[in-house]
Amino acid sequence: MVSKIRQFLELIRFSHTVFALPFALLSAVLAWRETPFRYRDLFGILLCMVFARSAAMAFNRLVDRKLDAANPRTEGRHLPAGLLSKASVSAFTVLTSVGFIVSTLLFQPNSWPLFLSVPVLLFLLGYSFAKRFTSWCHYWLSAALMLSPIAAWIAITGRIDAVPLLLAGAVFFWVGGFDIIYACQDIDFDREHRLNSIPARWGIPTALRLAALSHLGTIACLLALWQVAGLGAVFLTGVVIITLLLLYEHWLVRPDDLTRVNIAFFQVNAVISIGLLIVGVLDVWIER
Repeated sequence: MVSKIRQFLELIRFSHTVFALPFALLSAVLAWRETPFRYRDLFGILLCMVFARSAAMAFNRLVDRKLDAANPRTEGRHLPAGLLSKASVSAFTVLTSVGFIVSTLLFQPNSWPLFLSVPVLLFLLGYSFAKRFTSWCHYWLSAALMLSPIAAWIAITGRIDAVPLLLAGAVFFWVGGFDIIYACQDIDFDREHRLNSIPARWGIPTALRLAALSHLGTIACLLALWQVAGLGAVFLTGVVIITLLLLYEHWLVRPDDLTRVNIAFFQVNAVISIGLLIVGVLDVWIER
């Protein structure tokens, strides 16, 4: 049983929840400045994030299982390697999807999370098909992750405001940029199998330039958030550090050298997401 649980956690890359969860929590922290804190809201955000991401990742593995088997980089994943069955992953997807919808009940009497849960879930699952018809699939992924701060804000306040939209914009450009970088690894495979991506369509040099422009959008949104949300010097310092980290990320990856993509993707971006949450919480705590 323990081994099977570990395999499911590996299947959905549970540790990568770090890429979206901190932004939902930061949005919640900013919302709690004007809305009473409830433990059930915090618990609801954690459950919804874990269930939604797990369902989306498991569904992606199901949809892409044949492509994963054909790709040397992914042939060792659980479904193509036979470590998990199609039936068990399908059941896991259904259970986590239901778990996400049920978890929205924790935000009652605010019913917006429940009403929006199915459309949000369908959008998250829809990403798995994006590479089959659009080169801009990276931004479907980023749009899926940018929903996390918006959803957390709506769950707590019952409305939408500029603050979560600016935070969502930062997530949108950040994720889109680093997913373009990550996709550079599969340029030959994507072209051979007629899959769409920015690197496959325009080449690696152009893709890296677009990723850099996207990350400029991230910095612009964070600076706007700092001003609109009335945040202080701690958050601004964090934005400066994130800018340096993004510059480092682009220095790591060159058109003729993709050997350090995983360092840029996993390590640097994990520091960015967790670091932004930390400086945001510290700033709110100091300024209160």
